[in-house]
Amino acid sequence: MAQLTFFYDLSSPWTYLAFNNVQEVIAETQATVSWRPFLVGGVFNAVNQSVYAARSNPTDLKVIHNFTWLHEWARLANLPLDFPTEHHPVKSVLPMRMCCALEHDQEILKAFTQAAFDAYFADGRNIDDHLVMADVAKSVGLDGEALLSRAVEPAIKDRLRANTEEAIAEGAYGSPTMIVNESQLYFGNDQLPLVRQALAG
Repeated sequence: MAQLTFFYDLSSPWTYLAFNNVQEVIAETQATVSWRPFLVGGVFNAVNQSVYAARSNPTDLKVIHNFTWLHEWARLANLPLDFPTEHHPVKSVLPMRMCCALEHDQEILKAFTQAAFDAYFADGRNIDDHLVMADVAKSVGLDGEALLSRAVEPAIKDRLRANTEEAIAEGAYGSPTMIVNESQLYFGNDQLPLVRQALAG
């Protein structure tokens, strides 16, 4: 059976699109999937610092076109998108640690991830806010305060760091990074047709 490893950070709008769009690919190919939270800022710092230079010049035509295409992709996928908001770029350490605390239960992690993506990109809420993230957790039947407490445990911090280092070692340079059958790396929402082909092949 084909295997998809999906490294992701909740702060990425392209990952919001890919996370939603990849669900159909997974269903079609009957692939097994491993949702792997990581910290995209750690990836950028290690291997892709050019991202920060691009952000510093919002009038650059490439940046403007990217935002235009982002909203066109969202319309194509029938996904609501309130972005950018005053929270952008958001610090994602807190929500990604919360994801790591749920990584042992992939179905719960998937539900929490969906709710957090919706909170940030559909509803324009600040996912760096403890109250918002507690509410997100409660929306999927979790104890929000307990999850927030777990997110600051040393083992969870170590897990996020290890996931990020693993993604970098695999060749990641942004979010989402998708690996098919532990060998073929793909990046971004626009490469999902290639992901589908690799999983089916």
